[in-house]
Amino acid sequence: MNVKPDTAAGKFYPADRTELLDLIDNFYANYRNSSGYYSRAVIVPHAGYIFSGQLAAQGYMYLNPECEKIFIIAPSHYSRIYGCVSCDFDEFETPLGNCKVDKDITKEFELNNEAFDKEHSVEVQLPFIKYFFKQSRIIPILYGCENYKNITKLIEKYWHDEKTAFVISSDLSHFYPEREACKIDRYTAQMIETGNIQNFDSEQACGAVGICGITNFAALNGFTLIRAGLTNSAARTGDSSRVVGYGSWFLCEGTFADYIKAFYSDYVIDICKKSIMSGLQIGDFEINTYPCAFEEACATFVTLEIKGELRGCIGSVIPYRSLMKDLMENAHSAAFKDPRFEPLSQEEFDNLSIKVSILSQPERIIFESEDELLNKITPYKDGIIIRDGNFQAVYLPSVWAQLPDKQDFMRSLKLKAGMSEDYFSETFQAFKFKAVEITQ
Repeated sequence: MNVKPDTAAGKFYPADRTELLDLIDNFYANYRNSSGYYSRAVIVPHAGYIFSGQLAAQGYMYLNPECEKIFIIAPSHYSRIYGCVSCDFDEFETPLGNCKVDKDITKEFELNNEAFDKEHSVEVQLPFIKYFFKQSRIIPILYGCENYKNITKLIEKYWHDEKTAFVISSDLSHFYPEREACKIDRYTAQMIETGNIQNFDSEQACGAVGICGITNFAALNGFTLIRAGLTNSAARTGDSSRVVGYGSWFLCEGTFADYIKAFYSDYVIDICKKSIMSGLQIGDFEINTYPCAFEEACATFVTLEIKGELRGCIGSVIPYRSLMKDLMENAHSAAFKDPRFEPLSQEEFDNLSIKVSILSQPERIIFESEDELLNKITPYKDGIIIRDGNFQAVYLPSVWAQLPDKQDFMRSLKLKAGMSEDYFSETFQAFKFKAVEITQ
């Protein structure tokens, strides 16, 4: 039997079986998959466990435990490779037991055993796979000079098998001062989470090709990548001069808003209530720990009603702050800073109903006439933003219930923006977006 010996044991993670098990047990005890959602693809780091092991474990906790085959798609750090390669090893050695290779699949790739000799980007993942997926077979893939679209095609080719999962192995920025590293990694996270990888640079992640491959796959299929964690080496070492960034994400087969509504609707409403109660000085707003997904940038509207009548509505059109902060600020502003109403009273709070709209990224509508613009709008589905110079206004999709006719809808929106009903110009812009509603 041809077994690939472990070379990272004792360097990147403990070589002793008991010590390694205890370490991963601790990672597992320190975090839980609070949504209960299971994915078939994750992005996880591959540094030493002392630096990124906890974050990697967080990613694996979202990977479907019923998976029987796991692709490990990782960058080659030591061998010059063109395209993707695999190997013809029968098994990979780990202190927790050997990981069997699915040779029926690996034989479909160019084989290059030498590329795996001392490559940690694959090996660091194996103890986690052996811990969480004891009977799964692995398909180790290394890439070098490769187009990320080929990684997308690889995932597409095997995605039909619901028992197959994909681990994208990558660290983030390397060796920048901590402040700069945090800025770069937040930018990288936003690109991954929005699916906008047009300007993704190899300096942002050592596994940039793999990250772009899975992100492109998600975008093509209407999926999204949800954050499981974001940190860097300074959090463990205290050395802020040369920092390595780490991030973990799991693939959700739907939108971010769909995910939040499905698993955290009550939590969203509770955040808004606590923010308003804090403003009324009848409660404190202190949430020290919350799901990492709420750290993602997101635009929301918070609408308040009393007995079916509007009592306040404030929101964000562009995602520029975390979902947690956006909910807090918009709920408070809807209650106390909507210029159409007096600040909410404690007596009114008891009869208050709350509705939260989570907005998608606005999409610009290209048109040359108002008729063409109206033809590109779908009533009851599209929220609309119009803009021209200092004039701007937005209507949520829910407004279609009061204004079902497209022309009436647009006339009213123009008036809201401070324009005339028949206003149009060469610089007039319009954007559309979707909104997922969460109601109390």
